[in-house]
Amino acid sequence: MIERATALAQVAALTRNFDAIVEASELVSTDDEHDPEGATIAFERAQVSALLRQAHADSVSIDEALERVRAGRYGWCVECGREVGAARLEAIPFATRCISCAA
Repeated sequence: MIERATALAQVAALTRNFDAIVEASELVSTDDEHDPEGATIAFERAQVSALLRQAHADSVSIDEALERVRAGRYGWCVECGREVGAARLEAIPFATRCISCAA
């Protein structure tokens, strides 16, 4: 599945990016509170960390969707049991709820 490969590639790239930020910040003596560069480094680290958490979550959601495919439950709303809808699944292939329940 293309989405899964994309999510895993994003996790790998963001992990490398995060590790590089951490490594770079270890090489310099910055005080986030008093050094103007420190706030930038902290912001970048927080931003990449948030993106990494989301990429991990997407990867898990995709794996769960693949499990629903194997179990014959893919495309059915986990709340009401109705079809999720083709347009919604095209937009979000790992959606677990129909539009009504998601709202």
